[in-house]
Amino acid sequence: MTFRAATCLLVAVLVFPATEISAGGSNTPRQMLERMTTAMSQMSYQGTFVYVQGDIVDTIRITHVADEKGVREHLVAVSGPPREVIRDSNGVRWVLADDQSVFEDAAFNRSFFPELPADLHDQTTISYGMKRGETGRIAGHRVNNLKILPRDKYRYGYSLWLEEHSGLLLKWELIDYSGKVLARLMFTDFRLGSEVDMGELKPASQLKKFKTVESGLPAGRGKKKTVPEWIPGSLPPGFELAVHRSFNEKSDGVYEHLVYSDGLAAVSVYIESNKSQSGQPAGLKRRGTTHAFSRFSGNMLITVVGDVPAITVKMIGNGVEIGSP
Repeated sequence: MTFRAATCLLVAVLVFPATEISAGGSNTPRQMLERMTTAMSQMSYQGTFVYVQGDIVDTIRITHVADEKGVREHLVAVSGPPREVIRDSNGVRWVLADDQSVFEDAAFNRSFFPELPADLHDQTTISYGMKRGETGRIAGHRVNNLKILPRDKYRYGYSLWLEEHSGLLLKWELIDYSGKVLARLMFTDFRLGSEVDMGELKPASQLKKFKTVESGLPAGRGKKKTVPEWIPGSLPPGFELAVHRSFNEKSDGVYEHLVYSDGLAAVSVYIESNKSQSGQPAGLKRRGTTHAFSRFSGNMLITVVGDVPAITVKMIGNGVEIGSP
């Protein structure tokens, strides 16, 4: 499986003027985000949520357990084709109904839920503003709304509804710079702590009998380097280099993997010299809210992938050229 095919498969399986972020006070936007981040990583919860993106509507059952064994998560689709995902310290394994295969890749750890850092810094606040919204009620629980709003068209924002006592995320909406909702997720039933049925962590029988296939993603391989050989000529405001890996072997060819982030959004840049990619079409691809842009530079294939607007991956991809090591 080529990187591009694997990427398209994986991404299929996550304006209002903003007030300034307040550094003090009780239950400020920053404190709400800190509580949510802690709760989503350290608490056990279980429930059913509906995920809507365009004409696609999925109903998913989730069991998320955090204990002395670490964090374990089991998701099962209860509508549409049978699908199942196991996420734990070993990475992600998922069953797809079309070919009844289990794909596995320890480097891939995508979630339905936005994984937002609690320690917002100056880089992030340049690109986003935060403000509190109204209170409400979801799945029988009172919730408080928090908006994280993009300051330009190069990134998405979020509208989050957090359970009043625990801070857990019970609903989220992905929004663009104009305020348009691109995707949403909402729980229809929900339980916490000791109410979680641990039996639902067990995988279905097909996860045990289906063949495991490596996804082929290069992420996670390679060695970290100080200076990339390939660099973008221009980046959207706020994006900085966060991760850099390279790999060079005669059997597998050469690649570089760079990740640029603004503190919330992240974009991966892959530069590959694999001859098997030569027949792949270049251009822009979209799968939901994720965009991928690719082009050839000599015998190198440049691919930019991220859960960001199309303008962002095109801007970065068109500017990537060989630099001076």
